Amino acid sequence: MTSQTITAAAAGTWTLGDLTVNRLGLGAMRLPQTGAALVPGAVPRDRAQAIAVLRRAVDLGVDHIDTAAFYFSPLRSANELINTALAPYPDGLVITTKVGPGRDLSGRWQKHAGPEQLRGQVEQNLRQLGREHLDVVNLRIVGTDPIAERFGALAELREAGLVRHLGLSNVTAAHLAEATAIAPVVCVQNPYGIGGPPDQDALLRACGDLGIAFVPFYAIAGAGRQGGATGEEPPEVLAVARRHGASPAQVRIAWTLHRGPHVLAIPGTGDPDHLTANVAAAALRLTADDLAVLDALHRRAD
Repeated sequence: MTSQTITAAAAGTWTLGDLTVNRLGLGAMRLPQTGAALVPGAVPRDRAQAIAVLRRAVDLGVDHIDTAAFYFSPLRSANELINTALAPYPDGLVITTKVGPGRDLSGRWQKHAGPEQLRGQVEQNLRQLGREHLDVVNLRIVGTDPIAERFGALAELREAGLVRHLGLSNVTAAHLAEATAIAPVVCVQNPYGIGGPPDQDALLRACGDLGIAFVPFYAIAGAGRQGGATGEEPPEVLAVARRHGASPAQVRIAWTLHRGPHVLAIPGTGDPDHLTANVAAAALRLTADDLAVLDALHRRAD
């Protein structure tokens, strides 16, 4: 499919609280390095290339960028790259970040932050991004422990004006219920894509019922996670791609967007060609036959 004039606006819009964004955004995880992300000793990406990708993304209508202070490699920080490339920030640009996890300077993961450490993580993101407040902060979870104390700490920062809106990442339906009893939740960011865990379909629908954005990550990479897409594509995905003159990655993004008007996509890349192709997927309209084939693959792969 041609991508010369397609912008992120082709995906339509959704609201994160009072912030309207195009449903096709950009994940910043891959900006600081090439190859596998979030691993010690990752190879830094060319700085000029990363900055060019961010500026080109905004030119292509991307107004929702997902980042985190723990997105870094030797010499490169996603937040610093975003600040350098885009500040002063254009009107309407929404930057979503995450707190909870932490990494030491060598890149090794540390114990997740408790309620008392979350303010420091929020302030770290503020400094790196050069912002007076954060548009959206997602509490990133590992495990099934209750989150009321941690989410409550973020709700206090929202009341203090440091955070505009709150979301959740890598959570269960129980976590969502726990959080919404404390403060409004504008988005849930979970791993999801063709063949993803079946429990995520129910959570996706629940978010739609509540008017909460569902924001898949690893929609292209799948089981490859931060290492990127691995292995051969199923013949069903390849067949749909051939019918549309599209790539398998574009088909996966389009399928994600077809799951509901409240579903956003944040494919991550630091490659300018991949960026253009990902944004072009905003205009890929899958047919009923395409969706039947891909939905069947999704259910069979669960």
